[in-house]
Amino acid sequence: MQALELLHNRVSSPKLVAPAPNEQQLEAMYQAAARAPDHANLRPWRLLVLEGEQLNKLGQIFAEVSLAKNPALNEAQLQKIASKPLRAPMVIAVVGCITEHPKVPEIEQLITAGCAAHALTQAAFAQGFGAMWRSGGMMFDADVHHKMKLAENEKLVGFLYLGSAAKFRSAPEANSADFVSHAQL
Repeated sequence: MQALELLHNRVSSPKLVAPAPNEQQLEAMYQAAARAPDHANLRPWRLLVLEGEQLNKLGQIFAEVSLAKNPALNEAQLQKIASKPLRAPMVIAVVGCITEHPKVPEIEQLITAGCAAHALTQAAFAQGFGAMWRSGGMMFDADVHHKMKLAENEKLVGFLYLGSAAKFRSAPEANSADFVSHAQL
C-alpha cells in the first residue's frame, strides 16, 4: 500500500474479529510507533498488549471500578461493561510516561504518545488489519490506572482495539477548505 493511499483511506473499524496481528506484524507496528516525533528522544510512552485472559481481566477491572462508583448497577449492566475489551481479539493500552524535562513539557510528551498510537493504527491498516482507538471514562479513571499497575507518572492515552475488520468502511470525503486557512498575523 502506498503511503498516501494509506493516509487518505484509513478508517476506524469498530467491529473486529480474529485473527489479530501476529508477532511479526506487531513488530512492524512497534517499529512504526518508534518513529513518532519525540523531542529529546524521551520515548515517553509504553505499550501494554492484552489478549485472551488479559482481556477478561481488563473487563473485570472496568466492572469493579464502575460498580464502586455506582453500586446501583445491575448484573446485565456489569456484564456489558466487563465485555467491552472483548470487542476485539487484542487491545494495546498506550501509556504516556511523563518525565520531568526542562525543554519538553508534559503536553508534548503526551502528544508524542498519541503520535505513537496513531502510527500503530496506520501500521495495522497498512497490513490489512482494523483498529479502533477507544478512550472513555475508564481511560481517565485513577482506580483503573492503579489496577493496571501504572506508575504515578503514567497516564493512559488510549486503548487500541486490534483485529481483522469484519467490514472495512470507505473513508468519508474530506474537504480541506473546512479545516485549513492561511494565517493572517
